[in-house]
Amino acid sequence: MIDYKKYISIDPNVRFGKPYLTGTRISVYDVLSWFANGMSAQEIQLDFPELTEIQIQACLAYAADREHKIRVA
Repeated sequence: MIDYKKYISIDPNVRFGKPYLTGTRISVYDVLSWFANGMSAQEIQLDFPELTEIQIQACLAYAADREHKIRVA
């Protein structure tokens, strides 16, 4: 799994403190929602060319890690 912490930030002054992709105002939730609605990583990049493939993967890694932490707790 990639080190998503290099790509995802949490700042109470940006997106109401929700995790977002560093250097953008695109939240992890946005990316995950696009996947949930059937978009592919390539389609996301076409709509948001400022995103890299690794940033998109970082969102998935963040979600997987968060799910793992919930199950362990």
